[in-house]
Amino acid sequence: MELTIADHPLIAHKVTSLRDTETTSHQFRQLVEELVILLTFEATKSLPTEPVSVETPLTSATGVRLAGPAPLIVPILRAGLGMLSGITKLLPDAEVGFLGIKRNEETLEPETYANRLPEDLSGRQIILIDPMLATGGTLNDSLDYAFERGATEAICICLLGAPEGVDAVRKHTESTWPQNKVDVHLAALDEKLNEIGYIVPGLGDAGDRLYGSSGS
Repeated sequence: MELTIADHPLIAHKVTSLRDTETTSHQFRQLVEELVILLTFEATKSLPTEPVSVETPLTSATGVRLAGPAPLIVPILRAGLGMLSGITKLLPDAEVGFLGIKRNEETLEPETYANRLPEDLSGRQIILIDPMLATGGTLNDSLDYAFERGATEAICICLLGAPEGVDAVRKHTESTWPQNKVDVHLAALDEKLNEIGYIVPGLGDAGDRLYGSSGS
């Protein structure tokens, strides 16, 4: 597993605004979209390309385009939906699948309640999006779903991460999927998890702050 933590003043500025309790849901959604665009730009630099010839107003030119098949973007419900509009602005031709995974607040273990992924993901570039990498259980389950269906590479884009979650994903992928490629991209790596599994200092419940209501 490769971990990339963003190092850019624009990203740091927007993360600070995300943390602020005075930030409204409307502002929060806008910030998430902007952050996802910035993170996706870096996270997708290794997407495969193929040469293509085009006609300019003056002559022909050789360039590149993304090679098929199209990437599959997988938001983790429900908070991952808040990241979808940002990433599809950069990858408008990508396909979208969905995973519904929520955390049991007593055991802190992930529970899957929805799966809308193709049965065969062989040769597909998978991009998993979820605002928070806390315990790592949700991301590990999501990677399992993708790799069990034949995918061998996954890009994971999260806004905030905790060291405990990063370590859990690293240990799981290296022991269970050592032959597969996993890249994790974070806007910031925070200090720790608290006793109920929330990232500290964090930004609270990302889903509640995106949509202005509680629920799963």
